[in-house]
Amino acid sequence: LDRLRIFALEQKFLIGIRLLTGAIDATRAGKAFSDLADLTIGAAFDAVRQEFARRHGTVAGGRAVILGMGKLGSRELTAGSDVDMILLYDHPADADGSDGARPLAPSQYYARLTQRLIAAVSAPTAEGVLYEIDLRLRPSGNKGPVATHLEAFRKYQRSEAWTWEHMALTRARVVAGDAALAGEVAGEIAKIIAAPHDAAKVRHDACEMRTLIETDKPPRDVWDLKLIPGGLIDLEFIAQTAALLGQVDGENRATSTAEALSHLTDRFCDRQARDELSSAYRLFTGLAQVSRLCLTGDIDPDDMPPGLADLLLRNTDLPDLKVLEAHIAETARRVRGHFDRLVCGR
Repeated sequence: LDRLRIFALEQKFLIGIRLLTGAIDATRAGKAFSDLADLTIGAAFDAVRQEFARRHGTVAGGRAVILGMGKLGSRELTAGSDVDMILLYDHPADADGSDGARPLAPSQYYARLTQRLIAAVSAPTAEGVLYEIDLRLRPSGNKGPVATHLEAFRKYQRSEAWTWEHMALTRARVVAGDAALAGEVAGEIAKIIAAPHDAAKVRHDACEMRTLIETDKPPRDVWDLKLIPGGLIDLEFIAQTAALLGQVDGENRATSTAEALSHLTDRFCDRQARDELSSAYRLFTGLAQVSRLCLTGDIDPDDMPPGLADLLLRNTDLPDLKVLEAHIAETARRVRGHFDRLVCGR
C-alpha cells in the first residue's frame, strides 16, 4: 500500500509539472490523472482479491469489475479529485458460497471485498491516502449494498433509477476487473442510455435538479467555476441530457463531457452554441486543473499567489485578473443562456 501511494504521488507530481510548464494542456492532464487512477486502483483491486482469497477462497465462476463514475468515468480527474465508483459482480446462479477456510455467501463475499478495496485505497498510511472514494452513485445510494450484482444493477437502472442516475451513467466506464464482465457491463450501459427516454421529463428533471443544487449550494463568487450559474455543472448537465436524448454524434459512446459537447447534434443546437459550449468547458477546466494543482482550498483573488495568477493569465492569454474575472462572468452568462434554452426550454 505504501509503495502504491509513493508511485501515485510521484506520477501526480510529474503530470502536474507538465501541466504547469505548458507541456500538456488541461484535457491531457485530466486523461493522465485518470489513467493513473485506473492503473493504481486496478493494482489495489488485484492485490486485495489475492489477499482476500487466502482466507475466504473464491466464488466459483464469480467475476467483478469496478465501474468508474463522475470525473473518473469521463477521464477528467484533477490533482485533488475524489473517485466515484461502483463495484459490480456476477456469478453462476448455483454458486452458494466461496471455497476458502472461512466461506462466505456471494453477496457477503463481494461486499466484504469492496470494503477491503475501499480501505486499501482510502485508508491513510505513512505515505498518505491514495484516493478518497465516493460510493454514493451506486444503486439506492448510501442505503444500497456497497457491491451490486449485475442483474440487480440492470433491473434497477431499467425500472427504478431516477433521471439524475441515468445522467450520471452517461459518464460511466469500467476501469478495472474481469475483461469479459467489463464488456457485458459496457454493453448494458450503452443499452440503458440508448433506450427511449421521455424528452420532456429528462429536460424537466435536469432543470429542476440544477435549480436544487443552486439553492442548496450557492456559488461563493465568480471563481467558483463548478457552481456558478453557467459553470461546469451546467455544461455537464447539457452534455448528459443530450446523451440521454440521443443527441450526441459519434460511433462510440462519449463519456467525456468535452467530447460530448463537441459532438452535439445539429438537431440539438446550432454550430455557434456548440462552439461556445466547448470553448467554455476548455476555459473552466483549464482554470480548475491549475488551481486544484496549486491550492488546497478555494481561489481567493484577493490573496492569490503571484505565480498562480501568472499561470492562470498565461493559460487564458489575458492581461490581468480583473479582465479574467470579466471573461469568466461573460462566458458563464452565455452558457446559462444555452442551458436555459437547451435543457429548460426557456
